[in-house]
Amino acid sequence: MENENIARMPLIGDTAPSFKAKTTQGEIRFPEDYKGKWVILFSHPADFTPVCTTEFMTFARMHDEFKALNVELIGLSVDSLYAHIAWLRTIKEKIKFKGMENMEVTFPLIEDITMEVANKFGMIQPNASGTQAVRAVFIMDPNAKVRCILYYPLSTGRNFDEIKRIVIALQKADAEGIATPADWRPGDDVIIPPPGSCGVAKERMESSDGDKYCLDWFMCFKKEKK
Repeated sequence: MENENIARMPLIGDTAPSFKAKTTQGEIRFPEDYKGKWVILFSHPADFTPVCTTEFMTFARMHDEFKALNVELIGLSVDSLYAHIAWLRTIKEKIKFKGMENMEVTFPLIEDITMEVANKFGMIQPNASGTQAVRAVFIMDPNAKVRCILYYPLSTGRNFDEIKRIVIALQKADAEGIATPADWRPGDDVIIPPPGSCGVAKERMESSDGDKYCLDWFMCFKKEKK
């Protein structure tokens, strides 16, 4: 078959594919080098392109914010290591955007000329481009499980506040066994999982617990401490 050598992209809940790669910060191995860490692996179409430049500057500005959440960043494109280095130097030395300047990218940027890593993660999508990776974002937890997948077209820059919000929501859900409602932001009330029996549903509706409230038997919230 024509596509028999193309790997299936990992889905949410899958263990992310392992890889070894040359980067702007030396060789990395995933997941071995990232034990105990959340990881955001993101691809961009090409170096020296305007949208990608704004994205890398934004990720560089937010790098410490992600580190505070125990998150490591890994970038990828199919350009060479030398192109990566030249582009990142240009960003630091010449580009000013939305008040950002002298932005130094210190997280690794993978050289993926062979497209080996990009193909493992389904980042090359032929109907968009056969020679460039689309704007993919994979969020992996400390067990190297894929927890979120975002895909953006080549023309659309990513929303980095949303990427951070997703990480915070996932970490909170894991820690507290809750879910987050539409447009949730840190500090907003969270959702308690639906009851598993009629008895629990009745108890919830009749509960006088001041930290919890129900809109109906299946839709109960926990108040967040302000």
